[in-house]
Amino acid sequence: MLEINTDLFEATSHSPSLVDLVGYDQAQQVIDFCFIANPYYPTPAMVDELVRQLPVLIKRYPSSNPLVSARHLATVLRVDADHLIVGNGATELITELCYHLVPTIGVPIPTFGEYIEKIDPARLHLYPLQVASDYQLDLTAYLAWLHAEALHAALVINPHNPTGQLFSLAEMQAFLAAASDLDLVVVDESFIDFASEEIPSLLHAAHRYPNLVIVRSMSKHCGVPGLRLGYCYTSNDRLIAHLRNSLPTWNLNTLAEFYLSLLPATDADYQAARLRVIQDMRWLHAQLGAIDGITVYPTGANFVCFRIDTGRTARQLQRRLLVEHSMYVRDCSNKLGMDRYHIRVATQGHEQDRRLIQVLPGALQLA
Repeated sequence: MLEINTDLFEATSHSPSLVDLVGYDQAQQVIDFCFIANPYYPTPAMVDELVRQLPVLIKRYPSSNPLVSARHLATVLRVDADHLIVGNGATELITELCYHLVPTIGVPIPTFGEYIEKIDPARLHLYPLQVASDYQLDLTAYLAWLHAEALHAALVINPHNPTGQLFSLAEMQAFLAAASDLDLVVVDESFIDFASEEIPSLLHAAHRYPNLVIVRSMSKHCGVPGLRLGYCYTSNDRLIAHLRNSLPTWNLNTLAEFYLSLLPATDADYQAARLRVIQDMRWLHAQLGAIDGITVYPTGANFVCFRIDTGRTARQLQRRLLVEHSMYVRDCSNKLGMDRYHIRVATQGHEQDRRLIQVLPGALQLA
């Protein structure tokens, strides 16, 4: 049985790092279902190339021209590089957008913790989602609330974190059209590439909505959280200028820049990996839905959120799976606005997912 440092669970609104919890050696033996990142990308050949270039890269300064990396990314996204900002993780961009640019912003909760922690409390207005409605966001009701509160900006995460709720492209476009009077609408699409074979992103419609900024974390869809890469896209020239001026000159490291340069030549590999994740997710969702004692929410992401109905709390289930089965799942209890009975699991590939399905029914029992 694993020994874990339980004090770490109280020290963050995120999931403690698996390495911090159990140490480097034991972490290798644990399946990390908290890790909501593409398990099939980057390819082994890309990793080998990163390793080969490492001695050179760590002795060089990054580029002082942000458009160099933006052009590599824009090629695979098929967007205008001049309207693309690459950040040192999405959190760098979230901080700048939400903390400095708007006097007030509405945020549905529960949500990704950075959208709460990086916004001045005086500017932050929370929109609680209801457990009786499975924490699903109604965009029409949300917009009515934003207008009633006379707020200047809004956040929508699509697919939502932690529930996985997905809005169609048509639903998002209708919302943006009705929200045109807001100063800013932040749409986080960090998981949108796993929504379906045809990606329902707003990227190619952004020119229609001058108050829209799309934020994405590359940790998720590209599987590189350690490189700290994220980006935002907007047609708003004023907003682009502000972000370019506010970010540090060398906000990306050389390893991250080199990784971005590999993307155009490996886009076919990425698309194959993305489709493989979608297939794994559909299998995992169906298998979880057949287990007694949990209520599984619909998802358009590479993770599934479910409610425990046996009386066992999310914390109890998380600890049991970790200590007895070497599986680490996300206890959502520390997400503001969520109760004590919700777990999030991200697909880690079919074989790893199958092992979770085998042990979960027993772990759910109170005895």
